[in-house]
This record gives sequence, C-alpha cells and structure tokens, in this order.
Amino acid sequence: MARHNREGEGTDQHGAEYSISYQPDWLRQIKISRTLSGTQRQSTKTLFRNPATCAERSPGKRVRTGVRSKDGKIDFEITIVDKAQQIDQIVVTSRAADGKGDITFTIDGALPGPGDLGRARRRRRRGR
Repeated sequence: MARHNREGEGTDQHGAEYSISYQPDWLRQIKISRTLSGTQRQSTKTLFRNPATCAERSPGKRVRTGVRSKDGKIDFEITIVDKAQQIDQIVVTSRAADGKGDITFTIDGALPGPGDLGRARRRRRRGR
C-alpha cells in the first residue's frame, strides 16, 4: 500500500518559493527550466530533490505530485494511474505569468525500490 504524500519546498532561479506535494516512494526530483527572454537558451535548476535515496514501499498504482508557487502564479497537481508502474518522468510546460517565455517542470520518478540499494548508491555517487 502506498504512503500519503509528503510536503517539501524549493526556490527557482528568480528566488520564487514553491511548495511541493509528492509521493515519497516515487518522486526522485523536480527540475524547473525557464526560457531566457530574447533567446532560445534555457536556465535549469533543481527545484526539489527527495531526501530519501530509495523507496520504503512500492509507490502504488496512482502517482500524485503537486507544485504550488507561494505567490499563487502556479498551482497544479498531476495524478496518473500507472498500473504497470512504468512512468519514469512527467513534463509540464506553462507560460510564464509575465508572458515572457515558458516554464517547464520536469518531474522525475523511478526512485530505486526497497531491494535496489545498489542503484540508490550509484545514484548518490553520480549526484542524481
């Protein structure tokens, strides 16, 4: 049985604060990318990283992740029914509130399972 969502926080490239609601046995990290104004270049930052290195239990068949900015400009929740437990990544793109560029959230799952400590250790060494 999956556990209840946990709460976390993060700050983007501009210092805006976000609250994260995440499934502790699925979410690995959330990255935020912004298109730089006037160019095709992007700025990417890790918004939140799950403090756990591996899952305690199976994440279950339903994956839920929410991202809310403290100033209220972004507020979304993603729920995916993943019966085969094969979802590894979710990408959400939104227009910036100022109308300049896009904001992309890359939600990485696939947290190593309880019996996969070798994968968790390799992930920690690589900094991912």
